[in-house]
Amino acid sequence: MSPELASIAEVAEILGVTVRTAQRYVDRDDFPAPLDTVAGGRLRVWRRIDVVEWAARTLPLRTGRPRKL
Repeated sequence: MSPELASIAEVAEILGVTVRTAQRYVDRDDFPAPLDTVAGGRLRVWRRIDVVEWAARTLPLRTGRPRKL
């Protein structure tokens, strides 16, 4: 695989989270779309730079209950 591309396991490593948490992140609407799908549709890949930029903008996620208005 290209060094510029990242599988879900590599996304988890980049973000410093488990694969399960990385899967939750990639399922979010604001996460970058996968660049391509390989291995007969079983493996999605992202550009590493897109993942790093998303993390810089988004992480850490806010925790707890939303504030009342």
